[in-house]
Amino acid sequence: MVAVVGTYQNGYVKLDKEYHSNNPVKVIVTFLEEIPAQTEKGLSLSDFSFTQSQKNLENFKGSFSETVMEERRSDL
Repeated sequence: MVAVVGTYQNGYVKLDKEYHSNNPVKVIVTFLEEIPAQTEKGLSLSDFSFTQSQKNLENFKGSFSETVMEERRSDL
């Protein structure tokens, strides 16, 4: 017997890892808990205000591009 975790949504089960079998395999699905639905807020043109960006950076001293690169390196 092999246990593979997955997620059930809208009548389909998506396994977290692939399981290969050349023959049909019986399965048991156990619903452990409901996962809260995530809603994604889309971006709009107003989210990219040049004037607001200037206000946010008016007291910034240094290289903005260098700061962004350092932030991305630290996320790796």
